[in-house]
Amino acid sequence: MRGPGGSRGGRTGEEHGLDRRLLWRLTGYLKPHWRGAAWALLMIVGAAGLETAVPLVTRHAIDVNLPAKDLDGLLRSLLAFLGFSLGAFLLRYGQQLVTGWIGQSIVLELRQRLFQRVLRLHPGWFDRHPVGQVMSRLTNDVESLNELFTGGMILIFQDLLLLAAIAGVLLWMDWRLALVLFTVVPLIFLASFQFKRLTRAAFRRVRSLVGEVTGFLQETITGISVVQLFRREAATRLRFGRMNDDLMRENVRTIFYFAVFFPLMELLGSVATAAILWAAAGRLLEGTLSFGALVAFLAYADRFFRPIRDLAEKYNILQSAMAASERVFELLDEPSTLLSGAVGGVGGPPAPPRQGEIVLEQVWFAYEGENWVLRDVSLRIPAGGSAALVGYTGAGKSSVAGLLLRFYEFQRGRILVDGVDIREWDLQALRSRMAIVLQDVFLFSGSLADNILLGRTLPAGALEQAAARTGLDTLIAGRELGYDSPVGERGQLLSGGQRQLVSFSRALAGDPALLILDEATSSVDSVSEGLIQQAIAELMKGRSSLVIAHRLSTIRGADRIFVLHQGRLVEEGSHEELLALGGVYQRLWLLEQPVEAATHGA
Repeated sequence: MRGPGGSRGGRTGEEHGLDRRLLWRLTGYLKPHWRGAAWALLMIVGAAGLETAVPLVTRHAIDVNLPAKDLDGLLRSLLAFLGFSLGAFLLRYGQQLVTGWIGQSIVLELRQRLFQRVLRLHPGWFDRHPVGQVMSRLTNDVESLNELFTGGMILIFQDLLLLAAIAGVLLWMDWRLALVLFTVVPLIFLASFQFKRLTRAAFRRVRSLVGEVTGFLQETITGISVVQLFRREAATRLRFGRMNDDLMRENVRTIFYFAVFFPLMELLGSVATAAILWAAAGRLLEGTLSFGALVAFLAYADRFFRPIRDLAEKYNILQSAMAASERVFELLDEPSTLLSGAVGGVGGPPAPPRQGEIVLEQVWFAYEGENWVLRDVSLRIPAGGSAALVGYTGAGKSSVAGLLLRFYEFQRGRILVDGVDIREWDLQALRSRMAIVLQDVFLFSGSLADNILLGRTLPAGALEQAAARTGLDTLIAGRELGYDSPVGERGQLLSGGQRQLVSFSRALAGDPALLILDEATSSVDSVSEGLIQQAIAELMKGRSSLVIAHRLSTIRGADRIFVLHQGRLVEEGSHEELLALGGVYQRLWLLEQPVEAATHGA
């Protein structure tokens, strides 16, 4: 799996092939909208034909109507001129509406797919990818692709078609003057090639820097209280300033390229016009070239350079979209390493009876490579039994909870839930049997009820019962809106203890077979902890429970205590048995006693 700085070796030598693959994949999103795209192309062809005919009408008016003083014919020519121009306008208008609708439809689909992919990625992926960069892919990068579909891909065909049509008319009108005009085309292609080579790297760098800036902003705003508490405003501002300067320099670099390229196109157009006038002067004097033909030819020459300039502008959009599409497709192609099995899933074999038995058999686990976090761990939590995991920080306690919920995949051994290998379970069916309460509670903006239910459909009274068993009903009773009371962003309208009570009620509302408490009472006040401990004592009856704790006083009553040390299971037994062993557990207990005494004394 690639990290954020994953190798992309060989990019320089494969740029053009990569472009073709990306473009081919992007055009695949047009297939469901082929009817709209076909209508847009028909309107483009019609508008190009009308626009190409306009200078011919001008030539007829100058060379035929004016010399003959045919006012009626001149009026007809003017009406034709206006009719063709109006028709081209209406066709362009319709084409813009259709391409805009197609672009927005594709953006809708892309954002839906990206968000669906994000929801299915395991937590380990987010450990290596800042949230701000992920947000940038879902917003800024997708918007760049919107510009490609609405103002780039189809309109490139429009410019190419118009260019071919004008070139054909120029050759038909006067092939010698057309050859004079075409002498500057190699210079245009040379300039365009250099422009493409220089801007490709710059646009890729801009997209990357936009993601970094977005990530830094998200991280800083989320942790603004820490920034202010430790007086890091100045240092944070300087770091953001450096990142902003880097982004500005890359943007200025692209602006410089365009500032050179577009005036150069104008200069080459002026050179071509001068060359045409020089070549046509003698023929005008000789009478072999009419004035109307020259005017029409110059009009076509100007229109000949216009799609070339437009193509350069579309290339700007294309380059930005290519850089964005690399990042978008990289996220879309990111595999979910947690594959759902069939047990308990729709159409699969039925799940075994709801018991809550957990068995780990010689489990080895590492987040990366062979830096083992768990080493040959075997333990059993019987159905309805209570167990506790203790150990020093970094011993691997929380990793066991992550494996049970399949947030991560272990490398060796087996984990059984109700007698079935965890890898054979349907992921949704597996997680529906479990509930976890973490030390760091995350609440969503919304009401208390929203954060307890989380969109689940529960039996009548389940919400109220869960709140009553945790003591949250006391908090709700004192609020005017009751369960509809808002919690604020990330639960900022609640205290730390209240947020923990909401999290506990959320876990219990689904009546899980296995309850996992990961440091669930370590960050609450004594009153809230008392309420939770009362609820825990009742709720552990008849259900399996796994308590992960640093504070050993909270797990003394567990049926079985497992002691992890440096990723290995070194001791197991009851509280009294482990104290009698005089090992790791006893040392942890003795270290805690002065802290407990000071806490209770305070």
